[in-house]
Amino acid sequence: MSKCTILIIEDEKNIQTFMGKVLKQHDYRVLSADSGAQGLEVIRSQCPDIILLDLGLPDMNGDDIIREVRTWTSTPIIVISARTAEKDKVRSLDLGADDYITKPFGTSELLARIRASLRHSNRLRTNDPLYVRPYKHKGLVLDFSKRLLTIDGREIHLTPIEYKIVACLAQNSGKVITYASILSDVWGPYADSDNKILRVNMANIRRKLEADPAQPKYIFTEVGVGYRMAEDEEG
Repeated sequence: MSKCTILIIEDEKNIQTFMGKVLKQHDYRVLSADSGAQGLEVIRSQCPDIILLDLGLPDMNGDDIIREVRTWTSTPIIVISARTAEKDKVRSLDLGADDYITKPFGTSELLARIRASLRHSNRLRTNDPLYVRPYKHKGLVLDFSKRLLTIDGREIHLTPIEYKIVACLAQNSGKVITYASILSDVWGPYADSDNKILRVNMANIRRKLEADPAQPKYIFTEVGVGYRMAEDEEG
């Protein structure tokens, strides 16, 4: 099996070196770029499988790189940034980034986000339209072909809207999905941008799925940004 190639676009050498070392230890092939222009050149010439992108580069804004790259490839992009503002996260995700990690971050978090983005990317690339194996995590199983959700073998009844929300998150498990993306996916492109209907449905979903909705183990809130479903155990 050929190694997966990851490009790190990061001007802080110590962070670039740290990430490169971790990724090589986990058998990824690593490419690095210190600037946006160099990063774009590597993306064009090397076609990496995934891009780790710092937003605060010396020569250009990382968001401009996302915008540019999305004109020709759907290669997963994980933004790695010191910017913690919700509006920065939402903007990057809306432009086409697949995920967002805030500095400082741990090794296990970085590796989990990479696995999730690669798994989703491979799912989209497969030629088999039936490639929708069930989502599984801590006793919860969502069988997409049967539209059936069970927890420890017990069927959980979801309304059609609740099912669509959970399926949308499960198919993107491990990745944060913005409120706008979920609204569009579930209610269509002309959905009202008011998150209230989504929050009401999510509260109902949590009551059905979570033993303690205040301490969720399946669906997590990324405050001001969206929701993330726990990573699929069969990633």
